Amino acid sequence: MKLKTLSKLGMALGLGFLLAACSGDDSSKSSGDSKDVNLAYVEWDTEIASTHVVGQVLEDLGYNVTLTPLDNAIMWEAVSKGEADGMVAAWLPNTHGPQYEKYKDDLDELGENLAGAKIGLVVPSYMDVNSIEDLTNEADHTITGIEPGAGITAATEKALEEYDNLADWNLLTSSSGAMTTSLAKAIKNKEDIIVTGWSPHWKFAKYDLKYLEDPKGVYGGEETINTFARKGLKEDQPDVYSVLDNFHWTAEDLETVMLEIMDGKDPKEAAKDWVDANPDKVAEWTKDVKK
Repeated sequence: MKLKTLSKLGMALGLGFLLAACSGDDSSKSSGDSKDVNLAYVEWDTEIASTHVVGQVLEDLGYNVTLTPLDNAIMWEAVSKGEADGMVAAWLPNTHGPQYEKYKDDLDELGENLAGAKIGLVVPSYMDVNSIEDLTNEADHTITGIEPGAGITAATEKALEEYDNLADWNLLTSSSGAMTTSLAKAIKNKEDIIVTGWSPHWKFAKYDLKYLEDPKGVYGGEETINTFARKGLKEDQPDVYSVLDNFHWTAEDLETVMLEIMDGKDPKEAAKDWVDANPDKVAEWTKDVKK
């Protein structure tokens, strides 16, 4: 069986075309015996790792798995409309809160798959600031962000409004990859940089970083990463549903996969290595699969 990851370029072609191209005829889903599975995810390092691991587990069970990177809002819409089968990439209650409120009635909510997640503004530990309120003229009044559609981007735009000292600051949106590249360059040159950050993430293992305190609570508190499935998946593909429902791991598990990908390993290979090295956890996720 085959696991396929789509190029993010496909996002620009429109949701309907993209998902039709990767999923084929939707009528096969209702037959109850389809071996095709489409998992959507937002292209963050955490979700690249987790989605590839779940995809590998399903592939090992005999499914043809397609992994579809989408903009955050489109990911939620795709699962809510049944154009993707599920996702393990929902950050709640704050980061993806607006999307959750919009689409929750059209989704099956399967609960958290990882606890202790967090978002906020992150700086190298050598910078002499500890709170968002400490920021004055660092980094040319610029926060280096990620994709415009990300929840952390919306939270940072709110921070620019809520904190008076950020009134003349700018948020530079780009991508998660571009953000970590800028972070690495700044640290190498011991320069100031403020980035939109989240954890778990490999950057905290690689660099000495700290979150800035957020006294106004713009970024919220501790979050969880959650799993959602399309309506009807439990009836159409009960084994796929049960794997998604049972999927749960730790930040240490996730960071192991992320670090391998960051060091240059293909995400599918990194996922396969983790799956092969953790048979007990995989067995727990697949315990309800009919043999």
